[in-house]
Amino acid sequence: MPIHPALQAMLDKAVNLPPMHTVPLAAIRATDLKRYDIGVPKDEVASAEDRTIPGPRGEIRIRIYRPDLENGRPVTVFFHGSGFCICSIDTHDAMCRQICRRGGTVVVSVDYGLAPENPFPAGPDDAYAAVLWTAAHAASFGGDPTRLAVCGDSAGGTMAAVSAIRARDENGPAIKAQMLLYPVADHYTGGHGSFEERGAGFGLTADGMRWFWDFYLPSTDQAGHPHVSPYRAGSLGGLPKCYLITAEYDLLRDEGEAYGRRLRDAGVAVDHVRYADMNHGFLNWVGLFDRPSEAMDALAAWIRKEL
Repeated sequence: MPIHPALQAMLDKAVNLPPMHTVPLAAIRATDLKRYDIGVPKDEVASAEDRTIPGPRGEIRIRIYRPDLENGRPVTVFFHGSGFCICSIDTHDAMCRQICRRGGTVVVSVDYGLAPENPFPAGPDDAYAAVLWTAAHAASFGGDPTRLAVCGDSAGGTMAAVSAIRARDENGPAIKAQMLLYPVADHYTGGHGSFEERGAGFGLTADGMRWFWDFYLPSTDQAGHPHVSPYRAGSLGGLPKCYLITAEYDLLRDEGEAYGRRLRDAGVAVDHVRYADMNHGFLNWVGLFDRPSEAMDALAAWIRKEL
């Protein structure tokens, strides 16, 4: 299927911008919020509260969204996309509000540590600490810790997948579901075909992704660690059921789908949807054209059904 015309128009507007990997990281961070604040609707929720919680390196900022003020709602710990280096709970505020209201779930959005200041394993350590805190405190903000899920887009999908693996391996809380939205499932040395096939011209590029990875993991010696590349984990049995979104015009498409196949082979229930006319990051544009809104509604329906 050809790329969606509305998405192609957005890509055309950006065609003369310098490639991300040629711009200083500080300059990209300075425009993070502007890049996402382009008229995407922010769903109304009952409350959105910023807090700090203890983490392995100091305090972690979180934002708790509640769909209503009732108790016993399912709880989703959300990790924003970042290339491991950029973005924040502010850039993904609209997405979290949409998941919260449409999915009927409390959302705990986590500002985990970013590279290069905080390279691996800081991000996954912060992410898992937030899962542990949420499980212990969910009831205090209307959540039901027995209906706990993790969710993330892009590098946030890595944090979600790794948190599920760690909860299994470290006798952590029972996670009922994981929602992986075009996740980073493997290091770029993995050789997945779409990394080069879709590595230029569709937003996130192969050069840009390598640049991010090299900030996050300066040496490839740990590329096979399961907390770096969940696809390379020795066993995926016993992990929570999964809702997996991939996109045809995304260089991460094949690694995400390979991870889904490994989950299925290990006996994990996987609901996978590939959006054939979309690119990496398209769920950030809910409300701007049809397909992102359809995808968000489908994700929310799955949350309501499964949690």
